Amino acid sequence: MLTLAAPATASAITAEVARACDAAVAKAFPPKQVGNPAAGSTKGTSKDRRQYFEKCVANNGKVDDAPADAPKDSKPSK
Repeated sequence: MLTLAAPATASAITAEVARACDAAVAKAFPPKQVGNPAAGSTKGTSKDRRQYFEKCVANNGKVDDAPADAPKDSKPSK
């Protein structure tokens, strides 16, 4: 009876995927450097970074880095 009530377990991510996603997050949101006010990213909150990492993990270490201001036309170009 307990086995029916047990929640389904989520599969663990591999170390490769975690490393790739960590590198992608660091590239998208560069960390600040102590003593260098010009270095690092001021964009994005920790929630944005977490969502970016989760999206990367969901895509097995691949993220779509399309520019945010790219036009999103529904019509295909000819």
